Amino acid sequence: MYNVLSLGAGVQSSTLAMMYAKKELSPMPDFAVFADTQGEPKAVYKWLDWLEKQLPFPVYRVSKGNLKKDSLRLRTSKVTGLKYIRSTVPFYLFNDGKAKGLLMRGCTGDYKIQPIKVFVRRKCKIKNKETNVQVNMIIGISTDETVRMKPSKVPWIKHVFPLIENNISRQDCLEWFSKNNLDVPPRSACIFCPYHSSAFWADLKKNSPEEFKEALEYEKDVKKIYKQSHQWEDPKYDISIHSKNNLENFANEKETNQLDLFDAECEGMCGV
Repeated sequence: MYNVLSLGAGVQSSTLAMMYAKKELSPMPDFAVFADTQGEPKAVYKWLDWLEKQLPFPVYRVSKGNLKKDSLRLRTSKVTGLKYIRSTVPFYLFNDGKAKGLLMRGCTGDYKIQPIKVFVRRKCKIKNKETNVQVNMIIGISTDETVRMKPSKVPWIKHVFPLIENNISRQDCLEWFSKNNLDVPPRSACIFCPYHSSAFWADLKKNSPEEFKEALEYEKDVKKIYKQSHQWEDPKYDISIHSKNNLENFANEKETNQLDLFDAECEGMCGV
């Protein structure tokens, strides 16, 4: 049996990691895995560098590739010859200026969940149809996010939720860091994630202008590349990473009319 921490490097999973390090929780993880989309803010990578040094168990960083680049890749169908984009990021879709919802989300499964499963299977030397090995996958979901609790779809993985079991909320996690005189972990999610709130974008523009500029350029690239695809070439369609169709124009809004659907961090479990 293996105990593996799915480390998103956000508030909840960082709290779990540190609580294990201080022996406030048990059993100790054999190792932790961080699935890197290569699109996190610099603050997250800096935090992860610090966190790794505090833990008595190893942290492995795995990655499928660069989500930002992959999501802008224009593909050509071998059957029809038509240009298309495999939907990976849940962009906002507009039709004649009217919001029509979000495109399909594949980033969580493809760039978070699957890379962790592949690594764990190899690390624990689990063969196909394995029955005598079990991995307890420790996931940082708190009491205010119970809707995100899902059973594993893999027979050799069992999802466990220590924060839920110990009645710990996200606020409790924040207070834990304060009580231990430690800095609070940064928000963990890709810079260009469409699920960020308007308040997040305004804060990013004010406190991290370089990363905000990166998000602006990404949105422009998204709009451009999607127009080159067969499915979205019609002028009536538009694609955006902001709920009001233009990040630059609406980034200064203070109301949170665009929700943080994963409570400000992505632990790799949204959408499962």
